[in-house]
Amino acid sequence: MIERLDHFVLTVADLDRSIGFYRDVLGMTPRGFGEGRMALHFGGQKINLHVAGKEFEPKARKPKPGSADLCFVVRGRLEDATERLTKAGVAIELGPVERTGALAPFRSIYCRDPDGNLIELSVYG
Repeated sequence: MIERLDHFVLTVADLDRSIGFYRDVLGMTPRGFGEGRMALHFGGQKINLHVAGKEFEPKARKPKPGSADLCFVVRGRLEDATERLTKAGVAIELGPVERTGALAPFRSIYCRDPDGNLIELSVYG
């Protein structure tokens, strides 16, 4: 029944800081929509952003910044992603390590976004 993920929502403490991280470090494109809402676009998906305490309805039962664990497949080499994070001053917590993705095994590195969400960046092959 399910074909693909369209979007998910992240609850953030600081909208501008989060947009800066996902735009400048991970290369996503921020876009406004609706009545003052913001989303981060990448590939054919997006992340809608909710500011803690100002969430849009309906919302998760207990929205909280820093409670997500996300994995993104990146283009190119994992070493390039590592270099981009390092240049941006983002600490790598783990990796590269071998993991199992949705399609096959892949290599991953882990870091955190400004809210402390765990971000896994992975390359197949």
